[in-house]
Amino acid sequence: MAEPSAESTPTTKPAATLKKGALVRVNRSSYLGSVEASASDPRPPEYIFEGPGELLLVKGEYGQVRWRRPVPDVWLKLSQLEVFS
Repeated sequence: MAEPSAESTPTTKPAATLKKGALVRVNRSSYLGSVEASASDPRPPEYIFEGPGELLLVKGEYGQVRWRRPVPDVWLKLSQLEVFS
């Protein structure tokens, strides 16, 4: 029987635990160059980096964010979000 390797897949969690109702903004360095950024407008709007957006729902590693503007809600990876301060 083979021994389990030390390189097993670690579970990754966001740096800060984000919960429903949290005020967030997008971390520019995490977002730019990501799959989500390449599937969107090449010039992301500044308000996503300035915040705040409200985290409406969390499913797995994604969160649904609503901005305080008349724009659609968006799903982003939790690793791309940070707490608005």
